[in-house]
Amino acid sequence: MGLSCYLSVRAFGASLLRFSNGVLLKPPISFPLQGSDLISRKICSPLYNSFSANGVHSFELQSARKIWTSGPLCMGRRSSKIAGRKGAQDAKKAKLYSRIGKEVISAVKKGGPSLVSNKALADLLEKFKELDVPKEIFERNVKKASEKGQEAYIEKVYEVYGYGGAGIIVEVLTDKVNRSVALVREVVRDCGGKMADPGSIMFKFRRARVVNIKAKNADKDQLLAVALDAGADDVIEPPIDEEDNEEDLSERYYKIVTSTENYTAILSKLREEGVNFEPDNGSELLPLTTVEVDDEAEDLNKDLMAKLLELDDVEAVYTDQK
Repeated sequence: MGLSCYLSVRAFGASLLRFSNGVLLKPPISFPLQGSDLISRKICSPLYNSFSANGVHSFELQSARKIWTSGPLCMGRRSSKIAGRKGAQDAKKAKLYSRIGKEVISAVKKGGPSLVSNKALADLLEKFKELDVPKEIFERNVKKASEKGQEAYIEKVYEVYGYGGAGIIVEVLTDKVNRSVALVREVVRDCGGKMADPGSIMFKFRRARVVNIKAKNADKDQLLAVALDAGADDVIEPPIDEEDNEEDLSERYYKIVTSTENYTAILSKLREEGVNFEPDNGSELLPLTTVEVDDEAEDLNKDLMAKLLELDDVEAVYTDQK
């Protein structure tokens, strides 16, 4: 009887250990950090909980759920900021490529794929060159426009009331208007904003051709001289916050504002002077005046705008928040 009981316990123990290891092989859902080097994964299993509660320590279940690493798994503040900014830069570039690709599809749908007979398409090719966008993106979207079921893209603008009296403009380029407006409304509602009637926010902005230049890549006096010589309308200096550190300042931009007719001349002059500029789409909405909000409203508005920019149909988001 004693031997039989012993063998039964051994068999049950082996089965329990196999169960534990089997769970361990599944991809983890979350990794709560405990200490600097230890990841502990808690298993919400009735069997595991019952044995833990009853104090059975014959099987080291907890040790089977520990993974020791050779280094820290969480990034430091500096690394996290760098990774976040790189992600934002990549997202910004992806938005540019997406937008100009949609413009190519719409141009082909309206006037055909020939650069000779389709002036709008030829102008877009020049725009690709101005913004240093790879030519293969142009060619890929010309081909895509001929695919069955591909519809032309339509520009839409939605206006939103943000927190603290700030206004938000959402620019959309979509081939499915009903889809885009539904998604925008969902994000605005979930983030606590409110959709505004057409014209309620737009009158606070003006459309302008803008060249963005990182402050760290340009000397202020040189930039002002270049802009003046090239006939720019205005140069907007980057906002400076007393709490900004060196990393924050590295992400500030000068904005050279110019007319559509003078835009290409500005880009050429900047290239001649060796001044690097951002490959934006060249057109922005600038607030006529800015609204100062408290810290909480500022963070909530930033979160709302970030969520809107995650939508595939959304091409740009503007605010008059200071």
